[in-house]
Amino acid sequence: MTRTNIALLVLIGCVAALPLFGGAYALRVGTIACMYAIFALSWNIVGGFAGYPSFATAAFFGLGSYATAILINMGTPFSLAVITSMLLSLVLASALGAVLLRLRGHYFAIASLSLVEVFRELVNNATDLTGGGMGLNIPLASGSGILADATFFFFAMWGLLLLTAVAVIVVSSSKLGFGLNCIRQNETASNMIGLNATLYKSAAFGLSACFVGAAGGIYAAWVHYIDPSDVFDILYSVKPIVMALMGGLGSPLGVVCGAFVYLGLEEVVWRNYIQVHSGVLGALIIMLLLFLPHGLMSLRAGMFWRRAKHV
Repeated sequence: MTRTNIALLVLIGCVAALPLFGGAYALRVGTIACMYAIFALSWNIVGGFAGYPSFATAAFFGLGSYATAILINMGTPFSLAVITSMLLSLVLASALGAVLLRLRGHYFAIASLSLVEVFRELVNNATDLTGGGMGLNIPLASGSGILADATFFFFAMWGLLLLTAVAVIVVSSSKLGFGLNCIRQNETASNMIGLNATLYKSAAFGLSACFVGAAGGIYAAWVHYIDPSDVFDILYSVKPIVMALMGGLGSPLGVVCGAFVYLGLEEVVWRNYIQVHSGVLGALIIMLLLFLPHGLMSLRAGMFWRRAKHV
């Protein structure tokens, strides 16, 4: 295991200590931080390793949210509902990926973006099952208070983040990771040497979607109410890309750092510039990308290079 992967696991371990240093606000921010990191790591499998700019994150987040909400309302235990949503996202994304991933570049980006609208319309029209535009309520779990409930969902999201990070680390050093790297560098040449690019890309797309779907399930049970405009928000597809660019494409540690930095900026800007928070946040992100075009991980490489020159 590389040093950066060890650093990633240590960073995630440190996040688990958040409940010791704050109340409900710290738990809320910590849960969102874990969710954003899951988005970024999952997107990195397709966008960073394979080089395919996917905008389907919101589609599978919404799918996982609604699948879990419906199952819980039918009396299914929370853990089983989330696992079912995870498997549903994996199977559906793998099947769709076999078709969509035959497209490349901006054609694939547009096709993946269209999935968000397709899923949103399906949910809006299935009113008997999903509640349509009125949304869906998820019953409160029997617990020992609001703070205990928040703590449970924080650790549920943190556990999923840890699982996602371990899966990404395993993929990066496996045959699948090697194949995705070959596809990113030259897909035509990869096909010519006998690599089944469609199979590799479909597996990556499915793996990426299953963690996002599980995050959607935990989110739905956490907030107790979902509607199509919330869980199928296109920003859930855009944010992971921004986080990955901020942290460093292809680097699991980098994209997680990018997710945490993005959330920090979002919280600070929202609190101090609530009227113009979108513009201020956008300007800060553009400045970061201009001065650090290769992400936060390039800082470490740059510092190492300058140190080596003085030796």
